[in-house]
Amino acid sequence: MASAQAQAFDQDIRDQAAQNTLSANPLVGVRGYDVIDAARVLLGRMVASPRVTTELCLSLLGELGRIGTGTSQIAPDPRDKRFADPAWKESFAYRALAQSYLAWAGLLNQFVDKAVLEKRDAERARFVVSLIVDAFAPTNALAGNPAALKKLVDTGGVSFLKGLENFVGDFARNGGMPAQVDTRKFAVGTNLATTPGSVVYRSPVMELIQYGPVRPEVHSRPLLIAPPQINKFYVFDLEPDKSIIGLALKGDLQTFAISWKNPTAAEAHFGLDTYVEAVEDAVDVICEITGSKDVNIWGSCSGGITTSAFLANLAARGLPKVHSATIAVCLLDMSVAQGTTAGMFVTPESIVAAKRASQLAGVVEGQELARMFAWMRPNDLIWNYWVNNYLLGNAPPAFDVLYWNNDTTRLPARLHGDFLDLLTTNPFVNPGRLTLRGTPLDMRRLDMDSYVIAGLSDHITPWQGCYNTAKLYGPRSTFVLSNSGHIQSLLNPPGNPKASFWAGAAHAATPDAWLGQAEKHSGSWWPHWLEWIKARSGELMAAPAALGSAQNPPLAPAPGQYVMEH
Repeated sequence: MASAQAQAFDQDIRDQAAQNTLSANPLVGVRGYDVIDAARVLLGRMVASPRVTTELCLSLLGELGRIGTGTSQIAPDPRDKRFADPAWKESFAYRALAQSYLAWAGLLNQFVDKAVLEKRDAERARFVVSLIVDAFAPTNALAGNPAALKKLVDTGGVSFLKGLENFVGDFARNGGMPAQVDTRKFAVGTNLATTPGSVVYRSPVMELIQYGPVRPEVHSRPLLIAPPQINKFYVFDLEPDKSIIGLALKGDLQTFAISWKNPTAAEAHFGLDTYVEAVEDAVDVICEITGSKDVNIWGSCSGGITTSAFLANLAARGLPKVHSATIAVCLLDMSVAQGTTAGMFVTPESIVAAKRASQLAGVVEGQELARMFAWMRPNDLIWNYWVNNYLLGNAPPAFDVLYWNNDTTRLPARLHGDFLDLLTTNPFVNPGRLTLRGTPLDMRRLDMDSYVIAGLSDHITPWQGCYNTAKLYGPRSTFVLSNSGHIQSLLNPPGNPKASFWAGAAHAATPDAWLGQAEKHSGSWWPHWLEWIKARSGELMAAPAALGSAQNPPLAPAPGQYVMEH
């Protein structure tokens, strides 16, 4: 029984890892000042609303009385895995503890609902309440966690000692944050990012990797993958059974991928212009190597933003270098971002403060981005690991997505500032507000087939916002909605019996209208995309006998040098 519970807990952490990743991290973050200010507003409203406060407190006292007599009907949500241990139902003491916790948590949330607050103040107040409620969950303490106490007894105290060792190690190596992954189990180039290929071009900004064909014939038009600047490119090439690069190669596509350099303060001047130019350099090198006059391109998350800016710039210059675009989990309409957890704290002051901080440092450290994001969803990204690592004394899980997510990169100050400016100017929706490489950005100039992917339960890039991305790509856009979260919608290999997706042209005026008429399919969307992209990849031809060309010869084996830099 204990083993089954441990396996379920480990699987829960894995599931949360796929839902919560750094690749679309808030670039502003939550300042301590903002949290304190939101708490101040909430407390002020409590003082100013004595009748509501009194009513709720009396209601809480009544509920505590019912809890004491065993007549309370409060029960944890069946989906709340913190209270999955049978002791929470079978033991009167534990049941009363859970009910008392849920009762006062409910009081705080009810007050926010009943208080007369501006919309943004109410959203911030709910966030502060969630921080408090999550932090004081009884399961976060040894005495309040029956599973941890059982393990303490069963192991004769060994679990406590291992938990203490984990805590000391994290305090020394991880800034006091619980480690999310057992890094000893993975190595890039050994059991991650192992698809054979060669670096065929290197610049101060990126390496371009060409992957070796796996069949005698390949399609004539190549595919370029442009990854996010946040995190490293090998999310597209994790283990072989969930490698998008491997999928493309099995589909006879000539496949190339960009690996961004992990910038230091010396690259603080790298901005959106820099990365757009680098993507065009990659396209030019690919065309020289393959002899194709254009390419298909794939961009995800912030890489989708860069790709879209690049395509708009090409369109403004009248250069048909790209035939089709695949855009995954990417928000271009920044008004949608205002509705996310991070968006509620975006103000002119917070943007100025974030810019100033990155300019002083030259970069935004990936670990700082990860820390900011963790406090956006502390139950999933902090307290889960707190219980696993310290109370249960377990090693953090060995999971490839978690390893990738913790293999963080830095953002150069100028790119960070450029991304922040998108929040205020919203240039993909408002033509002409951004000048890129000397031309105004105007998505209306695009005229190409596009395939836009979103996740139904993605809270980082909400699917409705991704549908707006598809609309911005014009009438030749296909929208695909996977029944999963952020990274799950990307890493979606065939074989999952629970997988399904909707697909259809992005012609409907609203996301909900599109969903109401879209066709639902069982299984992964990967085969659907592969059929779509193969139809746009030209005729089959003999696969190249060697990688690179005389002008761009192989420089190093994949996955290259830049991905190894920390």
